[in-house]
Amino acid sequence: MYPNLYYAFRDLFGVEWTFLRFVNSFGFFVAISFIISAIVLSAELRRKSKGGLFQPTEMQVMVGQPATVSDLLLNFLLGFLMGYKIVALFILDNSATVDPQAFIFSSLGSWPAGIGMGLLFAGLKWYEKNKQKLDKPERRTVRIWPEDRVGELTIIALVFGLLGAKLFDIFENWSDFLTRPGDYIFSAKGLTFYGGLICAALAMWWYAKKHKIGFWHLNDALGTTMMLAYSIGRIGCQVSGDGDWGIENPKPNPFGWLPDWAWSYTYPHNVNEVGVPIPGCTDDKFCTQLPVAVFPTPLYEVVFCFLLFLVLWMLRKRLKVPGTLFAIYLMLNGMERFLIEKIRVNVPMNFLGFHPTQAEIISSFLFLSGLGLFIWLRKKAKAEKSTLSSKQA
Repeated sequence: MYPNLYYAFRDLFGVEWTFLRFVNSFGFFVAISFIISAIVLSAELRRKSKGGLFQPTEMQVMVGQPATVSDLLLNFLLGFLMGYKIVALFILDNSATVDPQAFIFSSLGSWPAGIGMGLLFAGLKWYEKNKQKLDKPERRTVRIWPEDRVGELTIIALVFGLLGAKLFDIFENWSDFLTRPGDYIFSAKGLTFYGGLICAALAMWWYAKKHKIGFWHLNDALGTTMMLAYSIGRIGCQVSGDGDWGIENPKPNPFGWLPDWAWSYTYPHNVNEVGVPIPGCTDDKFCTQLPVAVFPTPLYEVVFCFLLFLVLWMLRKRLKVPGTLFAIYLMLNGMERFLIEKIRVNVPMNFLGFHPTQAEIISSFLFLSGLGLFIWLRKKAKAEKSTLSSKQA
């Protein structure tokens, strides 16, 4: 396992670059998933725009204005935070930064680096605005297509997705949260996918309504890209060993073509630091492995969800009723997660006398919602087509 890129580079390339301890393997793959998904989403929205499924919106902007005090202060603040925390990882004593996540959430940092980076960012903003300054600033009307908003959509999905994932993880582990809330609130660990999906979806709905973007066409594009993002993100879970593994599986591998680690794995050096000590491990952290091998469920989800992404990608041009592709995404997503829960470690809940996991309840709801949505959208489209035919006749 590689809890962060420091361990990956040390093992793969034989170099020990301490600053790489800051880059979590899980966070790295989450970032990669967002970047790749943004590229795919942009291409799909552009295709829909060319097909006449989207229309641009117009907005007025002021051009040629010099940098305002708020512009300079905001950029100084961003630069200060980057210098005070990020640059400090490279220049402070190793004892202060050996645990980058704890360092980020602490009050420690470098004041000189923070002030220097703040002044640099503010200076660059002033230079950029001054270079574009006009003798007489003017108001211009610009046309914005949905694909031009992919950057904003990605940021909204990231912020609300992480917030929702953290909130749902707290809810799922409420009793433990009450005993040590700081370990949940101020930790990069502990994220629940469905919490992120639900909160990000609500934020997207608000954004689409605000900017008059075709809701169902946008959802069709988002469903495909979210399946891809989930597949890539699960690579981070597998590589870091963040606890999303399966139940115990000490049985020998029955498949000759399958590597043993893909059947049963102990997750050595896992980022959660759970299990028993690894003999001979001398690192300051991450020297544990599970006492009994388990199913590597994140690996299974990587493969399964990528195949489901390919299915959605092939269907995207064939389904003509807006929203039906998204409905299929909900069904496939719910089905995949419900099945994987059967061999995955999770916290059971007391629900109407049953003891399902939170993910099983939500995945069942998503599947049924997708099925109902698919039937409703098809019936609605058929009724509208029949009404139109009657009027033409």
